[in-house]
Amino acid sequence: MTTDDTSPSGTTSAVPSGNQRRKMRSAARFYAVQALFQMEVSQQTVDAVIREFEDHRFGAHYDEGDMVEGDPVLFGQLMRDAVNWQASIDQMTDRALVAKWPIARIDPTLRALFRAAGAEMTQSDTPPKVVIMEFVDIAKSFYPEGKESSFVNAVLDHMAREARPEAF
Repeated sequence: MTTDDTSPSGTTSAVPSGNQRRKMRSAARFYAVQALFQMEVSQQTVDAVIREFEDHRFGAHYDEGDMVEGDPVLFGQLMRDAVNWQASIDQMTDRALVAKWPIARIDPTLRALFRAAGAEMTQSDTPPKVVIMEFVDIAKSFYPEGKESSFVNAVLDHMAREARPEAF
């Protein structure tokens, strides 16, 4: 998970490698989708869900396998931005959807995914193409059949072109 970095004083500290940092950021995005879904179905507050995920999900060990350590800064930012900007993100998502399928009719997992991706697209400097690629990969993990990932790609592309036209 980490590489050793020796400081001028001769002490060693654990610093995530570039590849590990990317994995932690990807995990944070995945966890944000799960957490936003959990908030919607359980009516928990954003702070309670953030604490739960950071305390019990990031790097957790289960019989079925280990959970990846997530980037807590990105996770917290995505969660708070998705909640604080939810109305405008939902409106942007609605504009990207077919008129007969407003966001309220979308599967709650996809709704959470669009909110997390919309938060990153509108509130960070992450290139839109990176956001799209990351969240399409997340869609594939929730929906391995593949149809939903194509749908997610199309919706996120539309959202990105609206949110950051200068990137295209």
